Amino acid sequence: MSANDVSPDLPLLSEPAEGLPEVASTPDALRAAVTRLEAGNGSVAVDAERASGFRYGQRAFLVQLRRAGAGTVLVDPEPFSSLAILDEALRGTEWVLHAATQDLPCLSDLDMRPDALFDTELAARLLGYERFGLAAVVGETMGVRLAKEHSAVDWSTRPLPEAWLSYAALDVEILLEVADVLDAQLHARGLAEYAQQEFEHLLEFAPPVREEPWRRMHGLGSLRTPRQLARAREVWLARDALGRAEDRAPSLLLRDREIAALAAARIRTADDVFRAVGTGRLTRKDARRWCEALRRADSLPDDELPARRPAGERSGPRVDRTLVRDRTGALREAMRSLADDTGIPHDLLLQPALVKALAARPDLAPGGRLPGGSQSSAELSAAVEAFLRGEGARDWQLSLSVPVLVRALERMPRD
Repeated sequence: MSANDVSPDLPLLSEPAEGLPEVASTPDALRAAVTRLEAGNGSVAVDAERASGFRYGQRAFLVQLRRAGAGTVLVDPEPFSSLAILDEALRGTEWVLHAATQDLPCLSDLDMRPDALFDTELAARLLGYERFGLAAVVGETMGVRLAKEHSAVDWSTRPLPEAWLSYAALDVEILLEVADVLDAQLHARGLAEYAQQEFEHLLEFAPPVREEPWRRMHGLGSLRTPRQLARAREVWLARDALGRAEDRAPSLLLRDREIAALAAARIRTADDVFRAVGTGRLTRKDARRWCEALRRADSLPDDELPARRPAGERSGPRVDRTLVRDRTGALREAMRSLADDTGIPHDLLLQPALVKALAARPDLAPGGRLPGGSQSSAELSAAVEAFLRGEGARDWQLSLSVPVLVRALERMPRD
């Protein structure tokens, strides 16, 4: 089963226990919702529904909250420029979310930011749950099944169907109870402090701002020349501008693989665009738009073409590729062994990209020697810890990973 699957034998939680609340979509209704939440007590379960597969960006189209003594509150954020009034009512209150990194950005856009949080997905992963989607964690901890058939619907639809609203309300129905069960398990396993450090780290979470977001396109690796990269970039930028203007998901306008196909093909006319990617959803106006973007790229002088790799990947001293490969293998194996010993997934112990970056450090020679002299275990440990801490590793990660990484480096053959 996938991370979201749950046994069909569990009883289905199909309707909110207290009925479906009205959606707050006017200033008066929002103030009434705030009053209810202020009258409640304890932590608040928070969730948000987006429509990223249909609309441009990641904004929330529904916010769900639940608190003891207040019940469930549903808020339509679309009529409001901000939900700061709701945020103020929850100051000092712990938020319970599932997969917080998915919801914190869109909530922040609404001026909602927690002072403390508990992430049920992260807690389940620390505990070694094999399946950690919300439905799976609810099934594992509470013995009930959540219906998930509306998880991919267009939440920008108005009015929202009652069945969808019921689904959304159920996502926070028992989330506070789930958090209590997971918290008890974390304490029983001696993992509560690790979890707390992770939760505190999440309070500062923000999506990375990429200097060249077009490089995230799928299929870019199939393009071989700077000119082809420039063509893909120009079409991506045109698609993004159109998506923003029309509030449509860019993938609905043109898929990444279609951009790569256009960038690699010989395109002179709109008909060439159709031949490269098919007619499908494309109108002749669309085809002309992408054709014009390709022409802009073709007219660029050579010194304005993008490099094969982003600037950040090209800077700094380089280490022999064979050495980096050997180090990476040794360090990854050390982290896998640590994961087996602790029961904590290796990518929570330390991000794989961070392990790879450590392996590429030019100041770590085989066997733990620095260029021009020997390096003691203490010096090597300090260097590894300083690098990982500088990259954002938490104290618990450092205490577990640094010793095994240093031992792995010291076991490597010396020149």
